[in-house]
Amino acid sequence: MLLTSLDLDPTEFEQRTGWAIKPEGACKGEVCVPLGGAKGLEAIAGRLGMPLVADEQHHVWALGPESAVTGRALSTAVAPDITLPQVLTGEPFPLSSLRGQKVVVLAWASW
Repeated sequence: MLLTSLDLDPTEFEQRTGWAIKPEGACKGEVCVPLGGAKGLEAIAGRLGMPLVADEQHHVWALGPESAVTGRALSTAVAPDITLPQVLTGEPFPLSSLRGQKVVVLAWASW
């Protein structure tokens, strides 16, 4: 989820992530994660294992899906080292050569 501010009210957080902030913690369905007094989006994201990546220059943040609770999806916001063939030459191109730059990977399948 893309954010232009880290000031996300609990209602909007629930609408966008499915996690409701309650006295017992952050809850989604039957699962509740104690927040232990954590306040603010950065602290709550950390408790839920949701990667939070900042682009300080443009004041934009990306909040990833929870992984610590479900054991699925992203565990970090760092992409694995993938090598893809270049379109024109077919030569191997390691994505790690772009480390430190913003990269969009578009995948498509016919099924």
